[in-house]
Amino acid sequence: MLPSSTTAFMLEAGCDEAGRGCLAGPVFAAAVILPDGYNHPLLNDSKKLSEKQRDILRPIIEKDAVAWAVASCDNEEIDKINILNASILAMHRALDKLSVVPGIIAVDGNRFKQYKDIPYVTVVKGDGKFGNIAAASILAKTHRDEFMREAAKKYPEYNWEVNKAYPTRDHRTAIAEIGPSPLHRMTFRLLSDHPKPNEKQS
Repeated sequence: MLPSSTTAFMLEAGCDEAGRGCLAGPVFAAAVILPDGYNHPLLNDSKKLSEKQRDILRPIIEKDAVAWAVASCDNEEIDKINILNASILAMHRALDKLSVVPGIIAVDGNRFKQYKDIPYVTVVKGDGKFGNIAAASILAKTHRDEFMREAAKKYPEYNWEVNKAYPTRDHRTAIAEIGPSPLHRMTFRLLSDHPKPNEKQS
């Protein structure tokens, strides 16, 4: 069982993101409030689950949660404000969409910005420690993967239905051969042997 991050129960929203390391597409974030004492045998960090397990858990989490929401920041916003700020902004947008106001926020990682006047705690590797953060990681991941599968229909050359825009060899090969798409993050190192656009060459 993955508990919430607080010992006394309150409406605690777990937050996590998906897609920070991708070369294209939005970064997605989710906020999830689970019932007190909630448990599911599969619930864990989304990275430790198979795609099939994540797809099984998504509707279960969406049905069982007290409240949940998913939001994103697109590639143009990422290029404008950087991926860290975009990830946090996507979390804030997900929190904005919750149907109830949480009493505290638990965030995966070690960086966050104050959201309204709600206290928060950051938890390194929290998606493997607390159920609400794990649930958020699963929703963020599955919603983003769904977006990239749809995007792959418009841009089939990049094989996003398989690589989900992560920096795989086939993805970078496609970028080298045909160039970036309108969904690519232009401030990222799209080719492994090229510097970032704002990076000086030695």
